Amino acid sequence: MMEHRYGGFWRRAVAFYIDKLILYIIYFILVIMELQLFPSSPYADRPDVPAGILGQLTFPFMMGHFAVYLGIGMAYFTHFHGSIGQTPGKMLLKLKVVRITGKNMTYGIAWVRWVGYILSRIPLCLGFIWIAFDCRKQGWHDKLAGTVVVITDVDGQGAYLGNPSCDPAGESHVEHVTD
Repeated sequence: MMEHRYGGFWRRAVAFYIDKLILYIIYFILVIMELQLFPSSPYADRPDVPAGILGQLTFPFMMGHFAVYLGIGMAYFTHFHGSIGQTPGKMLLKLKVVRITGKNMTYGIAWVRWVGYILSRIPLCLGFIWIAFDCRKQGWHDKLAGTVVVITDVDGQGAYLGNPSCDPAGESHVEHVTD
């Protein structure tokens, strides 16, 4: 009989960093496109400010880039988790995000989970470190959204939920989910 198969800390960390690498590549491509469209600084006529990208490193410029990067991340994680429950990094490592009930994610829950990423990161990434110590391997973002990350079957469809040591009633049960 198959027991629970929650995605653990290290496996999830590798999947997350694969996704972050993909996001950095997307962002880098956008910056290259920006430099092609706007090659010179708006301050190019001032001799005390260098031309090019270095002349644009103002607070509004940096906040604009931060907002774009944040928006790309929000769209990426919300889309992949909301549509199929897996980002490319999670697909590679055979992980899937599902609701605690075992049902598939929705875009709304995926967005709440993404907001939870921000909250998990703020206090020294404690919300992510929590995954290593939680019996269901839930980070704060998972608890906020009511989700768990599970290891998928060979075909990537099913996942086993249930951990007798986490069950408050002490009942041992295993639920097979196929959505």
